[in-house]
Amino acid sequence: MVRLTQDLTSSKWIYTKGILFLLISMISLSLIIIQVPRWDIFALLMLCVWASCRTYYFAFYVIQNYVDPGFRFSGLIDFGRYLLTRNHSTEVDDIPQCEDQPR
Repeated sequence: MVRLTQDLTSSKWIYTKGILFLLISMISLSLIIIQVPRWDIFALLMLCVWASCRTYYFAFYVIQNYVDPGFRFSGLIDFGRYLLTRNHSTEVDDIPQCEDQPR
C-alpha cells in the first residue's frame, strides 16, 4: 500500500503524473476557449501559463541552485516560509565590484 504523503520515486509514475498535468491544462484551456472564443482571452491564458511556469522555475531551480544551494523546498508553502523567515542580515551583495572603483 502506498501512502499519499510518500514521495513519488517510480519514473513511470512521475512521467504519468506529468502527462496527466499536461492533459488537465490542455482540457482546461480548450474548455475556456470554447466558452469564450476570443484571441485576447487566449493570449492572456498563454501569458498566465508562461508566467506561472517561470515562477515555479524561479522558486525551485533558481533559488536552490543560485541563491541558497543549501536549502531544499518540498512545495510552494515551504518556499513561502523560506521567504518570510530567511535571515536578511547574512545576504551578500552579488553585484561584482570593478577593480578601479573605490569600495
